[in-house]
Amino acid sequence: MHKFRFKLTALFMLLIGLTVIAAGILMSTSYKKNHMSSLKDHMLSEIRVLNEAVPWPEGETDAEQRTDLQEAATHFREIADMRLTYIRADGTVLGDSNHDPATMENHANREEFKEALESGIGSSVRKSPTLDQNMLYVAMRLPSAGEPQGVVRLAVSLKDVERSLGNMWLALVLSLLLLFLVATAVSYRIALGVTRPLERMTSAAKRMAQMDYKLRIPDGGQDEVSELARALNAMASSLQQQVDEIRLNEVRLQSVLDNMASGVIMIGADGRIRLYNRGAEGLLGSSAEERTGRSFGEIKQQYELVQLIREALQLHEPIHDELTVYYPEEKLLELSAIPMRMSENEEQGLLLVLQDVTAIRRLEKMRSEFVANVSHELKTPVAAVKGFAETLLNGAMDDRETAQSFLTIIHDESDRLNRLIGDILELSKIESRRSTLQFSPVDLHVFLERMTEFMATEAAKKNIGLELQAEEELFIEADEDRLGQILLNLLQNGINYTPEGGKVKVKAEFIPGTESESDEEGADDRVRITVSDTGIGIPRKDLPRIFERFYRVDKARSRSSGGTGLGLSIVKHLAELHHGTIRVESTVGVGSHFILELPLLQP
Repeated sequence: MHKFRFKLTALFMLLIGLTVIAAGILMSTSYKKNHMSSLKDHMLSEIRVLNEAVPWPEGETDAEQRTDLQEAATHFREIADMRLTYIRADGTVLGDSNHDPATMENHANREEFKEALESGIGSSVRKSPTLDQNMLYVAMRLPSAGEPQGVVRLAVSLKDVERSLGNMWLALVLSLLLLFLVATAVSYRIALGVTRPLERMTSAAKRMAQMDYKLRIPDGGQDEVSELARALNAMASSLQQQVDEIRLNEVRLQSVLDNMASGVIMIGADGRIRLYNRGAEGLLGSSAEERTGRSFGEIKQQYELVQLIREALQLHEPIHDELTVYYPEEKLLELSAIPMRMSENEEQGLLLVLQDVTAIRRLEKMRSEFVANVSHELKTPVAAVKGFAETLLNGAMDDRETAQSFLTIIHDESDRLNRLIGDILELSKIESRRSTLQFSPVDLHVFLERMTEFMATEAAKKNIGLELQAEEELFIEADEDRLGQILLNLLQNGINYTPEGGKVKVKAEFIPGTESESDEEGADDRVRITVSDTGIGIPRKDLPRIFERFYRVDKARSRSSGGTGLGLSIVKHLAELHHGTIRVESTVGVGSHFILELPLLQP
């Protein structure tokens, strides 16, 4: 901008200088032309007066003419201080006020002489070789009736004229220098007034280019520069609004992408990853910093995924598939690869959407197994009831003892069928969260005594000892009915799977929580209830599945004991509804420990 200011100043100075120089040349030319014309008219007047005073001698010899005309020329010089020359019609000089005519050359070729002979008056300006200075020559032909007798020529030095012109040019140069100084200051001031708003606009435009749209330019004037400033301010305001909206949309989009459970990966046509959200980080085990900007082929741990991406980029067609990944953990992913363009001038890239369907497929499998198990469990008692009923109808009713036995079996199977249907309905109610719990303080010692007394008769049938170990005045916040359901199931299992003469023990203890400044006192205190038996135990391979529906370690013994296979599954769901946990520790042939942990106070 400073260069533009100096250029503008220099342009003003150049225009002023050229104007002054042109004016000086015009004035000098006009001055010289007017002065020369005036001087020429004066000299013509002098010649006419001279011709009247000293006419051309006629009828004399050449020598006499030379003498008379030389005297007249010398006398005129003394009076008028001009050079006077008499020239005969053939160009011979007869008299000259400054030189001896005999030594002077013929003047027939002189411009002013030829012009005077032709038109009567002639003039020229040239440097005199005799005087070595510029001279103005004015010649007039002498009037005569016949052939012209000669020409009278006056010459005056232009030294004074040239001196005047020199003085004028000196004054003009000095004036020009002074004018240049004034013009420089004025031009710089004008250029500064013009460029300063432009400098502010340039600075503002640079800051706008750096995404700073809050700057505003003063626009109080009414000229074109102020109008431009107002236009820039309006543009900055509009850009600020658009950038704010874009940033808001970007934050919203980024928030949506970051909080999506699905993984989103955007790959350019060059195979480089442009977008890698948190969902993808969790599913594929790599961070966005590690993947963004790098080729998808560098995902070494996911070979099948890389092959699907490569296929989708080559085909430019949507691909929907499921694949299993083993890093960072085994998952079943549903993949949708959709071709898309990142911009108008770019080739097609790829948008990948990954969704973890491991739990969904596991749930579908569990539902399928549940239906199969329910069908199988219901089929057995129904088949037994039907079979024995048909036998009775076919004549077995006549045998009282046989009929009594068959009816007993039908009654037992009906009871088993009723328990099975009841457990299925109960489990369904618990899983659907339709069973609301009514929490209240429970004296755990009294509660456990009541549970063990309730199961004492059944334990006595197998000569199994029931032992209770619980702290006095230990209270817990729980749903007493549901807690009783948990304990009865665990005690029933302990009695069923413990051989005669064994022992089942119930232990309740207080587990203090970890104290911290941010937590309330006692917020994570817990109660641990352990139901131990000296039964057959559970193999290690079966421990992870022991709480699944219809899962039995010893299927034949489970059915013979009257179990439905849903008790432990119900126990697990009820423990979770109490915000607690249950786990099992077991050794085959030694016994099992079912450990139930519940919060002292419900959250």
